[in-house]
Amino acid sequence: MSATRADTLDAFIEDVASLVRSVDDQYEITKLVADRLSGLLADGYRLPQEVTRPSAEHHVTYPLYIAPDDSWSLASVVWNVGQRTPVHGHETWGVVGIYAGAERELRYLKPAESEPAGPLTPAGEQVWERGQVTVCCTTDDDVHAVAAVGDEPTVGIHVYGGNIGVISRQLYDPATGEVRWFVSGWDSPAG
Repeated sequence: MSATRADTLDAFIEDVASLVRSVDDQYEITKLVADRLSGLLADGYRLPQEVTRPSAEHHVTYPLYIAPDDSWSLASVVWNVGQRTPVHGHETWGVVGIYAGAERELRYLKPAESEPAGPLTPAGEQVWERGQVTVCCTTDDDVHAVAAVGDEPTVGIHVYGGNIGVISRQLYDPATGEVRWFVSGWDSPAG
């Protein structure tokens, strides 16, 4: 008898919860979570359709699981064709697996708080495709922008070291380095 979609996700959630409780190092935990997320994607896990729907206005972040103590969260993030994020940070660790479509990630060096604001320094670009997993952020490497590429919506499964919907995060103007703070919130799969 094969495992159901809920059983598969429940097992992943239990595994990540155990890691969050037992591993303090953000580099080790992102490596371990990336391994688990690669396995989930390789095993053909299917997200419920309602958390893969794009919005015509902006990318959406659907909560799949939020730890009761806000120590970590799991989300489905969906970009419609051509949508992109502003340059932003997360203020925590994060791991992303591409479930459908492809995304282009533009990374920047994280400015030191002690330095005056100035243009951000590009740190590379990568296209991530279906089935690939990346450590999107650690607290010292945490500035990027993401865009959907191709002719279908991009869906990512994201795991963060906190409740990403309520964390106060930074938006950057890449030309000036000016920073504004924001809280992303969560989107509802119901519309």
